[in-house]
Formats: sequence, C-alpha cells, structure tokens
Amino acid sequence: MPQFVITLVIFLILLLSSAIRVLKEYERGVIFRLGRLVGGKGPGIIFLIPLIDRMVKVSLRTVVMDVPPQDVITKDNVSVQVNAVLYFRVINPEKSVVEVENYLFATSQLAQTTLRSVVGQVELDELLIERDKINARLQEIIDQHSDPWGVKVSLVEVKHIDLPEEMKRAMAKQAEAERERRAKIIAAEGEFQAADKLTRAAKIIDTSPSALQLRFLQTLIEVSSEKNSTTIFPVPIDLFKPFIEKGLRDLYDKSTRSDDDQ
Repeated sequence: MPQFVITLVIFLILLLSSAIRVLKEYERGVIFRLGRLVGGKGPGIIFLIPLIDRMVKVSLRTVVMDVPPQDVITKDNVSVQVNAVLYFRVINPEKSVVEVENYLFATSQLAQTTLRSVVGQVELDELLIERDKINARLQEIIDQHSDPWGVKVSLVEVKHIDLPEEMKRAMAKQAEAERERRAKIIAAEGEFQAADKLTRAAKIIDTSPSALQLRFLQTLIEVSSEKNSTTIFPVPIDLFKPFIEKGLRDLYDKSTRSDDDQ
C-alpha cells in the first residue's frame, strides 16, 4: 500500500509539472486542445490540461536574417551578385503557427525571390545610387506577402553588390575620366578668373601712373624679403625709347649711304 501511494504521488507530481508552463516576457504559447486552436497565452505561468492540450512556443523578438547572395541580371543586362539583411518579428503568434508550416523558412524564401525580382527590374546605376528606394520597395513587398503569416517586416537593407571585374574596370575608367574633366574645367575657370582680375588691374594702373610705380616698389620689397643676393630694379621701357629710335635712324642712314655709293 505505501508503495502504491508513493507511485501515485510521483505520477501526480509529473502530471502537475506537465500542466504548468512558464513563458518568458518575449514568448507566447499557442494552445491546441484536441487539435483545435484555443488561442495564445503568456507571458508568465500558464496551465495546460495534461494529455489534451499541446502548446507551441513562439518568440516575439526581432529576427535578423541574412539573405544569401543571389545571382541577378539587371535591366541593362549586367550580371551582379546581391545579398541583403532582413529584420522582422512575429506580431500574431496564432497565424505564424496555423497559416504557415515554418514562418522562418517561408520568410527567407520570400526574401530571396523578392530580391531577385526587384533587382532584375532596375538598371545598374539605379541599383548603386538609389539603394534607399530599392530597400523601401523590398520591405513593402515582403511585408505585404508575409502579413497573412502574422509576420511584420520592419527593415530590408541591400548589404553588398558584387560586380564583375570587367565592370569594375570600366567604372574605374569612367570615374577617372570624370575626375579629369572636372579638373580641366576647374583649371579653365581659374585661368578665366585670373585673366579677368589682371585685366581689371591693368585698367586701374593705366588710369593712375603712380600706381605702377607703387607696384614696382612693392615688388622690390617682396623680392628683398626672400633673402636673395640679387636685387632687381624695374626700369620703364620708355627710358630706352630715344636710344632705340636713334639706333634705328643711324642704321637707316648707313643703309642709304651704301645704296648711294653703289
């Protein structure tokens, strides 16, 4: 008799332990009673009817899923390899268990097919430049299709775009040519501005002869400040004009005499 009582007590303890479950704050329990959905319970302590109720635990935490690299041909026929990262969470535990067999696998496959579809509809330049627009479009499509499963997609980010080596070299040449074009334009604009400033300065100096002399003196100060042993004295060309004219007249007279002698 005592042995029977002990066995009965042990059986009741095991039965009671199977009827009591404790769920964490981020967990919910989906209860099935004789195969029929009862609802979700939790968090905290919940009680199950032994041998009748069955519970499936579902986590409500955000899941970060890496979408494997996908080989895609863009709209302008460029072969690229693209991968992404997906952020989602369960907002309806009952649907995530009843409506789909494995919501993690289903969401992963949906993200892969959507990534290939969306990237295949855009050109390479749009894929590289307008990535935020593509991320928003991916998030909208995946969230729309996963909503019946009780899954909420909060963010999709295209993580890496792997281009062929030929395309990388072509883009590098294009970028180099663009940089050279900008450098030439900037240099030309600098020359134009310098010429414009010099023209204005020449006009100002031309109206005031004393300004030219002041500029000469300023140049001497700048040269002497360099600690050079050579000093340059600028001399106006007009001082040599009489000597040049006299030399030209003498040269003309000599040529005239020689012609007369002949």
